[in-house]
Amino acid sequence: MSTGPGADSAPAPKSTHDSTAPDSGTHIGGGTHSTCATPAEPTPGSTANAQPPTPPTSSAPPIPSAPSLPSAPPVPSAPPASPASPVARTVRTVRTAHTATALSGPPGGAGDTGDTGNAGSGSGGGGGGTFSSLRIRNYRLFATGAVVSNIGTWMSRVTQDWLVLSLTGSSAAVGITTALQFLPMLLFGLYGGVIADRYPKRRLLLFTQGALGLCGISLAVLTLSGHVQVWHVYLLAFLLGMVTVVDNPTRQSFVSEMVGPDQLRNAVSLNSANFQSARLIGPAVAGVLITTVGSGWAFLLNGLSFLAPLVGLLLMRQRELHPHVGVPRAKGQLREGLRYVRGRPDLIWPIVLIGFIGTFGFNFPIWLTAFADKVFPAGAGLYAFFNILMAAGSLAGALLAARRGATRIRLLLLAAMAFGVLEIVVSFSPNVWLFSLLLLPIGMLGMTTNISANTSVQMAADPEMRGRVMSLYMMVFVGGTPIGGPLLGWVTDTYGARVGFATGGAVSLLAAAAIGVVLTRVAGVRLRVDLRGGRPRMEFVPREEPERLATAA
Repeated sequence: MSTGPGADSAPAPKSTHDSTAPDSGTHIGGGTHSTCATPAEPTPGSTANAQPPTPPTSSAPPIPSAPSLPSAPPVPSAPPASPASPVARTVRTVRTAHTATALSGPPGGAGDTGDTGNAGSGSGGGGGGTFSSLRIRNYRLFATGAVVSNIGTWMSRVTQDWLVLSLTGSSAAVGITTALQFLPMLLFGLYGGVIADRYPKRRLLLFTQGALGLCGISLAVLTLSGHVQVWHVYLLAFLLGMVTVVDNPTRQSFVSEMVGPDQLRNAVSLNSANFQSARLIGPAVAGVLITTVGSGWAFLLNGLSFLAPLVGLLLMRQRELHPHVGVPRAKGQLREGLRYVRGRPDLIWPIVLIGFIGTFGFNFPIWLTAFADKVFPAGAGLYAFFNILMAAGSLAGALLAARRGATRIRLLLLAAMAFGVLEIVVSFSPNVWLFSLLLLPIGMLGMTTNISANTSVQMAADPEMRGRVMSLYMMVFVGGTPIGGPLLGWVTDTYGARVGFATGGAVSLLAAAAIGVVLTRVAGVRLRVDLRGGRPRMEFVPREEPERLATAA
């Protein structure tokens, strides 16, 4: 289900569907922590502090009263030597996981504590191949409706960018349009997460998807009547952004209710593949419509495309949804969510990284319109072609992510750094063919970065906090666009498209490298490069391992 240009969460021009979406829209099954959750019901933030299960011979004192009650507090096998600070939790997580490379959720995912499942839901096991989550009926309905609305969204996205460029002749105006669409996420994104945690997500999506369709139809009426002006586009972009404040976290966290924790990673990856598949079709259709019948028809088809997800939501079997962990209205829920993330290094650092990448590295509408209009002047058809190539690369990245069994911080950091390097390289392409060819790996690496960050954050978050955590994720991912969009639009207008593209890549590269250094310091690991066996292999290993071995000797 699409929420407009840009996520999924959500890998392309910044999408509010991609789940990772997003969406953005976009847009995560078994976790990657190696520590196990305690049998008792955890409280928010307890996932990171979970201790291994107590063996039968443990010296832990027994609980004399009602030990089988679900509300009984967990009994640690041994008292910790010191308080579990965020750094200590990160060190324990990193050293326990495979060569200190995973900073995600506990086995089975944080969703295990609240998503108890349903015999009829068909969540099954965590395996089953690339398309395993499509065995679940409710998710099939969701994905089918989403692919239709995603095609409409990509038609609208390409058409909107080209319409603004035609009305103003300015790349900065394209950046302002994108910024206005994502400004509400920056201002109100966290409140959207509170709403997503408080109310039934299916009901919220019925409202938000209908409102997004009305926005598309309104822009179509203005354009077809010949009265459209650039301020109309600005206003509707802002209204679209207001709706996505609620739609984004709701849609992202609703995936876990449809498929359960075992299929969550696969479903999030398929959401991104869904979004990028539509991106192969939408820009091509938009290019044909713009050059033949005009922009208004593309906007109209986008508005009507939201009927598909609405029908899919109405046809879902509510009894097969995993139980909704409702959060009653109370004071301080927003601050509680921020404190929760602040105390979890496995959440905050992927969010910080994706914030830099989203703000400076995903401004493709600005750069691709400038290259199609000024560097390789060929018009709207070439711009649509660029978007199709980006979509092909992103689709490949999403399908590879769907097959991947785990999300590791090493993959996230390396993909982000390679993404920045390729953006710098492509900006100096001497001809259109080399430029076009390099868009494929850029799309693939951008999608890998987005999905890796998205899945690690979703799996590490507890169910009752997931809406607020994902709203923060989307706020920094797309909410940075009001800063990065106009800034890089100005750089592109002033110094040229090549300099603008290279600037976004340089910031992404530096951010990924800096966060990689911080994580290795905090976690007490170092990067080891092994050249044996004919090909290089990189992995993180504990920094103090030689000292421990020397002490033992």
